[in-house]
Amino acid sequence: MKVAIVGGGLGGLSAAVTLAKHGLEVDVYEKNHHFGGKMMAVDEQGYHFDFGPNTMTMPEVFCDVVRQGGLIPEEELEFIQLERHTRNQFPDGTVFDLSSNPADMKEQLEAMDQKGAARYDRFLDEVERLYDLSKQHFLHRTFSSWSDYLSPGLAKALAQVRPWQSMDRFFHSYFSNPKIIQSLNRYSTYVGSSPFTTPATFAMIAHLELNDGVYYVRGGNTNIAKSFVKAARRQGARLHNNQPVRKVLTEGNTAVGIELESGEQVEADYVLINGDLLEAVPKLLGQDASPSLSKQKLKKIDPSISAFVIMAGLDTKLDQLHHHHVLFSNDYKKEFNQLQKGRYADDPTIYLCTSSKSDPSVSPEGDNTFLLVNAPALEERNTQDDQAYKQLIYNKLKRNGIPLESHVKYEKVITPKQIADMFGAYKGSLYGPSSNRKLQAFMRPFNKSKDVDNLFFCGGSTHPGGGSPMVVLSGQNVANEMIGKLVNIE
Repeated sequence: MKVAIVGGGLGGLSAAVTLAKHGLEVDVYEKNHHFGGKMMAVDEQGYHFDFGPNTMTMPEVFCDVVRQGGLIPEEELEFIQLERHTRNQFPDGTVFDLSSNPADMKEQLEAMDQKGAARYDRFLDEVERLYDLSKQHFLHRTFSSWSDYLSPGLAKALAQVRPWQSMDRFFHSYFSNPKIIQSLNRYSTYVGSSPFTTPATFAMIAHLELNDGVYYVRGGNTNIAKSFVKAARRQGARLHNNQPVRKVLTEGNTAVGIELESGEQVEADYVLINGDLLEAVPKLLGQDASPSLSKQKLKKIDPSISAFVIMAGLDTKLDQLHHHHVLFSNDYKKEFNQLQKGRYADDPTIYLCTSSKSDPSVSPEGDNTFLLVNAPALEERNTQDDQAYKQLIYNKLKRNGIPLESHVKYEKVITPKQIADMFGAYKGSLYGPSSNRKLQAFMRPFNKSKDVDNLFFCGGSTHPGGGSPMVVLSGQNVANEMIGKLVNIE
């Protein structure tokens, strides 16, 4: 059996490893030079940057794929746990550090939020419960039709994961200090959405960071993508970079292969699209062949936020910076209201990742600071002067005691338009559909096409959602479904 995978992001690579391991003939076609999708390395002038993601959780998910590739995970990936992992800084100078050490967290809360300190253990138990329910019922399965949501067990689980409460209201029930709540509300951006509309279900992210821990891979998180490439090739998968795909070939309502931009046609028994479905499906199938994702239906989908990124290589090492560092806005609700209206925030929250704080080898001469500011999904009305917005970011940092601009030796800016072009991201969105609407949060595009037989989907825009571990699981889930149908597993 032949499988053609369109897109060599983490989901496609993950699926390739599992499928090839079980004897399927696998070819992966990636339009970019690098494999790994948004997990892209930028190496310039002695500085290494991980374009994304920067905050790593669930290392076991990545290690499992590497192990399936016949490799020893401990030899391929050195995960370093960052106990006190994220500095949250506020305009009035207040700082609050997130930590996977409960005693450390409660000591800080005692000084800032008595209610939060008293309820912190119960909070950790509740976010762990949310995660355990999600893991049991959602994360390790595919969804192919609406009927998949109707099983009694799944319906019961859905009712138990706080689907009707917003993330913001959930955090208010455990904490009273607005700065603590704002620090936790930022978890909504991990799924590209607003904490004031995102279901409290996604507070399970707090379990991953505050119970399980935050990690960094020595040498750069992009080593995960490299290890996946090595694992896929070791199992016999063929990986083709610089090979954009023009369309999925069909006979009747069945996928039978792909056509490359070069005009070459590749036969396949199954096709797996690893990419933003909102962009890839209409392009690769055409509107007539994909009525479930027609232009009219796409217009109704609220895309996740995008990003305005600066990669700044510094001529020094700034003591003010931490590995993960967030400088918040004065008014978080106003910031998200502006984003949802298609506008850039005039007082943006700035995320800075300086991995050289934990791993000097990736940037020996000076700090390698990756800056990310939430940006609206692309619309004709939200044009922005990139140079002016970059200056606004540097000015805000300077006002808050982080004089980054005066130490910049290397700089690269990536805008939402470039994200859309590089990664085939619908309107430049980072995570496909947002979780601002309840249906979109829980009922993402299915893992199997409703319109074309033998056509499957994985990646952040489909189930189980955005974020590197979820993307890897989507590839695993789809591969396991194919294997279950195609081969007899002993």
